[in-house]
Amino acid sequence: MDRLQQAIQKARQERAARNPRSEPLQLTEDQQLVAEEPDDGLWTALPEISIDAKTVKSNRLMSYAGGHDAAPYDMLRTKVLQQTLSNGWRRLALTSPYSGAGKSTSTANLAFSLGRQTDLRILVIDFDMRRMGLAGVLGQTGKNSMGDVIKGKVRFEDHAVRHGENVIFGLNYVAARNPSEILQSRQMVETLEHIEATYKPDLIMFDTPPLMGSDDSHGFLKNVDCALLLVAAEKTSMDHIDLAERQLSELTNVMGVVLNKCRYISGAYGNEYGVY
Repeated sequence: MDRLQQAIQKARQERAARNPRSEPLQLTEDQQLVAEEPDDGLWTALPEISIDAKTVKSNRLMSYAGGHDAAPYDMLRTKVLQQTLSNGWRRLALTSPYSGAGKSTSTANLAFSLGRQTDLRILVIDFDMRRMGLAGVLGQTGKNSMGDVIKGKVRFEDHAVRHGENVIFGLNYVAARNPSEILQSRQMVETLEHIEATYKPDLIMFDTPPLMGSDDSHGFLKNVDCALLLVAAEKTSMDHIDLAERQLSELTNVMGVVLNKCRYISGAYGNEYGVY
């Protein structure tokens, strides 16, 4: 772990020397964005998602109900909020070098953790349109995708589902045929702006495609304020982490690197946590 952190820190320092945009933005209080009050009726009008206990357990939705198992994601939540608030960021992407790093599972868990802060309103959109990753993790089925929403075939309010009163999911139930073209289209920008203006979330999270699997993310990430890079312990190599972070920093602000699928012994509370 120390070796990994040292290597990432060294790569960041070298990159920061070449690319000043990697430095966190320092905003005055007047420059920080203040969210407008959302229309609660628009949020509660959406159908509520139902997730059974078997799905919660088998798909490792550890932060669904809070408690000890949710502690790692609650810590990540706090760090995310500190960064977004201090920098005035509203749009956060989660991506990975390759598939299999637990990106969709982490997106869902972070959403549930943020949702337990009832003064926040969180919108979660699955833009990894080649698969139904987030819908599969949540155990949901349906007929459309976010690609259909962007192309105007279905309205977002007829497609989205709600968790509690302050988290909205836009999922993919089928794979889109041309995700790269959809994500780089003017329609995507306009649809996203319309959704954001309608629901006025405090934070929008995007589950985005892996960086090295296709060019899907490369055309879209310029539309977000920042991104988290998910990597898998004992699977993602240091070379791939460095390359992915370098590519990501050319597209948006890198909020951080999350080492996923690792096990450690906490001991902080006298318990051992197996952490995904």
